[in-house]
Amino acid sequence: MEKLDDIDLKILRILQKNSKKTTKEIAEMLNLTASPIYERIKRLENKGYIKKYVALLDKVQLNNPITAICMVSLRYHNEGFIDTFEKQIKALKEVQECYHMAGKVDFFLKINMDSLESYHEFVRLKLSKIENIGVLESSFVLKEMYSTTELYI
Repeated sequence: MEKLDDIDLKILRILQKNSKKTTKEIAEMLNLTASPIYERIKRLENKGYIKKYVALLDKVQLNNPITAICMVSLRYHNEGFIDTFEKQIKALKEVQECYHMAGKVDFFLKINMDSLESYHEFVRLKLSKIENIGVLESSFVLKEMYSTTELYI
């Protein structure tokens, strides 16, 4: 990985806060011209520093206010079983995030649903159908205290 300079880092910070900022707006914020900012952004995209641009949606307004944290331990841990589990989880559109963990549990899932009943149905009809799950433990978010998508750079 190449070392990013201060301007690159400033561009990344700006885009993390608001990816709709135009090249011209970013250039004005950094007291530069648009052309080199455009080139830097393209380079950051091509090198993989910027993976994609997204809109962050309001889960409450979209009627998905229940956030479940599901901790999964597998029965078998060889590479084939882990790969199969990952493919099966990726196919479940309800799963927003999945992390392979070190520690007491093997996987950490974040799932947003419209109700506890919907979550129960999801576990009963979809998640429990994954054969290699040994232990499944769910916790529910009472209040989202703080959340960000921004990396500290």
